Amino acid sequence: MDEELDIITLYGEEGEEAKFQVITKIDLEDKEYFIVVPIEEDDNESDEAIAFRVDKNEEGEEVFIVVEDDDEFAMVSEAYETISSEGLLN
Repeated sequence: MDEELDIITLYGEEGEEAKFQVITKIDLEDKEYFIVVPIEEDDNESDEAIAFRVDKNEEGEEVFIVVEDDDEFAMVSEAYETISSEGLLN
């Protein structure tokens, strides 16, 4: 994984900033997903991982969308567990 992808900063609809540690990137069914954990204000990472799908907005810019669909989340989780158990995480 590229070093510049180790930490990403995302902005919410209200302009609030959140930093995430990238665990891995997964390509599934022609879509790109990132598994991340939030970086807390006190520089400690949370234990709760989040799956983001990379989509494009109306302007053609890449945006991160939280995976909320149960079936899609299960597919991403299974892929993550497989690469994790096989020692393939970056």
